[in-house]
Amino acid sequence: MMPPGVPGNSSAEIGVARLGRAPASAGRDRMSEIKPLVMKFGGTSVEDAPALARVAEIVGARKSQRPVVVVSAMSRVTDALLAAVRAAEAGEPDEALRSLSAHFARHLDAAQSLVAAEEVSDIERAVEDARREIAALLREVSLRARPHALLQDAVVSYGERLSATLLSAVLRGQGLDSRTVDARLCVATDDAHTCATPLQDETDGRTRAELEPMIAKSVVPVLGGFIGSTLEGETTTLGRGGSDYSAALVGAALAASEIQIWTDVTGVLTADPRVVKGARTVPSMSYAEAAELAYFGAKVLHPKTILPAVVRGIPVRICNSREPEALNTVIYFETELSPRTVKAIAHKTGVSVVHVTSARMLGAFGFLRRLFEVFDRHRTIVDIVTTSEVSVSMSVEDTSAIAEIIADLKPIAAVRVEPRRAIICIVGEGLRWTPGVAGRVFSTIDDINVLLISQGASNINLTFVVEEDRAVEAVRRLHAAFFEEEEDAADAGAGAVAAEARGASRRA
Repeated sequence: MMPPGVPGNSSAEIGVARLGRAPASAGRDRMSEIKPLVMKFGGTSVEDAPALARVAEIVGARKSQRPVVVVSAMSRVTDALLAAVRAAEAGEPDEALRSLSAHFARHLDAAQSLVAAEEVSDIERAVEDARREIAALLREVSLRARPHALLQDAVVSYGERLSATLLSAVLRGQGLDSRTVDARLCVATDDAHTCATPLQDETDGRTRAELEPMIAKSVVPVLGGFIGSTLEGETTTLGRGGSDYSAALVGAALAASEIQIWTDVTGVLTADPRVVKGARTVPSMSYAEAAELAYFGAKVLHPKTILPAVVRGIPVRICNSREPEALNTVIYFETELSPRTVKAIAHKTGVSVVHVTSARMLGAFGFLRRLFEVFDRHRTIVDIVTTSEVSVSMSVEDTSAIAEIIADLKPIAAVRVEPRRAIICIVGEGLRWTPGVAGRVFSTIDDINVLLISQGASNINLTFVVEEDRAVEAVRRLHAAFFEEEEDAADAGAGAVAAEARGASRRA
């Protein structure tokens, strides 16, 4: 399923391709003057032929900016591949493969609609190659021939690989000079399968070697997001949402002018639009604000996207592929303070609060270290923490190991768990300098019980926990107080000024 000159799934082939490739030092001076535009398209942006046609139009309109395209799997394909792996593990590899037939057909249908006639057979061959290779991998899963996580990564990678092959052909069908690039030759990672960590230096060098010669010739490279490979050549994935991470890694390596994340919403919104119908787009925000929102529930941006970009000072723009001309959000290293102080409100449900109480904390050294070592041992992430003289309260989202955590904590403390809680996070750079924000927040929801409060160390977020069944009501009230009422007041003020100006004109 790979284009000419690109190796297949074999670890040995990937390794040989790397070792045999000379660094792209020739032309490096000229490339240092070229800052390409990295464009990442999510699954809903490439879900069918009309969506792919929109993407081709968007990329074509930015041809002069030397675009580099990172693409996710078609929507629902990654879920289907994971379900197939589970079915194979349960002893049904043939049924697992049959479950993917409709998704293979989606790629072929899009190719028939958009790809030049002479290339349709190439897409058909790529899909059949993928079907055959996935079948072999699913049999291995069923037989437990190799580690499960390794095989899962190999299977799931085909979503992005097929998507990249198809989109590159669609771009060529629209008159663009485009080439598919195997992302595993660019993104080097450790061997933590299903949630691998990129190796920055190796990724930088390999990305430049693979892509800069194409960019210099105005070729549009298209590579799958979410996937990489170990130094030994085994396929890895970066975790769900990792295509954003891939785009940031590629953009950082190439010193991109900008990284654009194309999705199905109009930028970062002031609240979840499923909860607040009046949510609106935030025009600009800082990296710190975006990271806080992503961590505490805003789904537009993968949190890891922020890190490679902030290190290199590259702006990240969130755009809507269905409305390319609509207002979008651009994220800078720093941004101006919002006139409203608060930029956005995020929330996250399905949270539990763990209360740990022990008189041993009083004046003792090392108690918190022992406490957090328990959570570390069970690989459980703590979202927010509050402490008193003899107690610590922590919120956790993943409770799969909560029984083991409680058992390990009982020898040193009394433990109580409160399930069905929600985190609400108020974010804005203006919180650092504006008095009275906390008072306004809690007076707005003064009849809703607040169970835990945390002021972020960065001073740009105010986070608290409420009962899950009151979270939606709290978010709606806060949004009305900080956005809708202030906007109404601003409009009224502008109207009064205009009326006064008209009166002065008449008197004159």
